[in-house]
Amino acid sequence: MNTLLAAAIQMVSGPSVAANLITAARLIKNAANAGAQLIVLPEYFAIMGNKDTDKVAVKEVFGIGPIQRFLAAAAKEYGVWLVGGTVPLACGDEARVNNSCLVYSPAGECVARYDKMHLFGFDNGTECFREADTILAGHQLVAFDTPFGRVGLSVCYDLRFPEFFRAMLPVDFIILPAAFTQTTGEAHWEVLLRARAIENQCYVIASGQGGEHITGRHTFGHSMLIDPWGKVLAYQASGEGVVMAELKASQMDRIRRILPALTHRLL
Repeated sequence: MNTLLAAAIQMVSGPSVAANLITAARLIKNAANAGAQLIVLPEYFAIMGNKDTDKVAVKEVFGIGPIQRFLAAAAKEYGVWLVGGTVPLACGDEARVNNSCLVYSPAGECVARYDKMHLFGFDNGTECFREADTILAGHQLVAFDTPFGRVGLSVCYDLRFPEFFRAMLPVDFIILPAAFTQTTGEAHWEVLLRARAIENQCYVIASGQGGEHITGRHTFGHSMLIDPWGKVLAYQASGEGVVMAELKASQMDRIRRILPALTHRLL
């Protein structure tokens, strides 16, 4: 496929799975009706609870459950590739979940699963996050082939580890659902996303949570699509919405040809 029309969906999810799925359904429909072939939902799209343990309470067994049925049905209804940001999946530890990025084909089949490997830890005296308390880290990189190119999966805090992305090469697209905090997002979000696109000479599709949540949490948003030269093609600062751009194979091929940095690597 020479050109891919991709969409990053931005949400401001709350503690109600049912309400979040209604919002996600509306935004997926908007993106599909606008011609999107690949649609990416943000991390925690189905639930951002009052407590970190709220996601554990609604965890699903892989392949079973209302969140996964919703994703499969939406992908099939609109004939799109749909990335279900993250879904809380049972992991064998009753107190924790895998924070799993699930990808569905236009046939409604789950074709890839990535369990978030890097778990966010942050404490500046005012804000404190310890994902390891409620999430069991994954241990395997995931990249898969599609008609429009090879796709590598990542989630939020993975963004800070360039060696993670190097290890999944070659890829044509990096997908990164996220729920960056306002504090860390203002400081690092865009510069890290653009760096990952530039150094790996691929497109980056980043979908975020973006705004003030009913729970009082504030996420940074700024969902965006970036080309292999590091140019931001489209973005949305805050609030729910759909961010779309055409991702052209010819642009990626040109950049890799005129600056063949990936072939110059020593390690």
